[in-house]
Amino acid sequence: MPKPTLHSLFEAQRTGKQLTQVHVKRLDEARALGEAGVDILMCMHENLKAFRAACPDTFIISADGVNLPQASTPAQCVAAGFSIMQDGGDAVYSSMGFNCIEEMARQSIPVIGHCGYIPYRVSWLGRPRAVGKTGAEAAEVYRRVKRYEDAGAVGVEIEIVPARVVEEIARRTSLLIMSMGAGTAACCQYLFATDVLGTNTGHVPRHAKVFANLAKEEDRLHQMRVAAFKQLDEEVKSGVYPGAEHTLKIKDEEFETFLSEID
Repeated sequence: MPKPTLHSLFEAQRTGKQLTQVHVKRLDEARALGEAGVDILMCMHENLKAFRAACPDTFIISADGVNLPQASTPAQCVAAGFSIMQDGGDAVYSSMGFNCIEEMARQSIPVIGHCGYIPYRVSWLGRPRAVGKTGAEAAEVYRRVKRYEDAGAVGVEIEIVPARVVEEIARRTSLLIMSMGAGTAACCQYLFATDVLGTNTGHVPRHAKVFANLAKEEDRLHQMRVAAFKQLDEEVKSGVYPGAEHTLKIKDEEFETFLSEID
């Protein structure tokens, strides 16, 4: 299957085809994602080059933390955005100010914004919760989407917003919509690998679905590692390891030559 492009993502949204997007932090997860044929990978910039090598046929959206790396002005955002693109990214995630989005868009850097529940802005909400369950809040989500559109973004992640609200927003915007708990009106469904793989040690959000229980398997492997290290420690201290089979031998005549050379 050919690598997704912006053109093919827009075509998928136009035709109602659902795509998949997963946020990964580990190289082994990225390799598995690529082999599985997941359409979009989200990652931090620091992992981008390695993940691109592991997933040559995957559309990659990259950022650093919640924003662009070391970027606070439009010019810095442009520089950071170009750095992401040069390192193999296909688009840039940013929740920076709209002036930064506009400047990146002017330089043809594809930008994905973020609406609805934004974790690092939870203080404004009072607590982690869904956004857009009141008419006023839903209208504000819509206005923010339109502001991203006006600023020149190519898409927006909408997180934990009622599906009916997102359906109406999708009818009124040209942006790609990535849904994280926001229904199927979006072009793709977006989850974190920790939730998908069952390695999340904290709260698993209602919108997430766990498809594996790697936490149990990783705990089993951890106990095997502990046992192996413990046995190593015991055998070294008891003289069992290293044995004769673990050491290198030298012929007697060569050893005698060695002694004559050093005496």
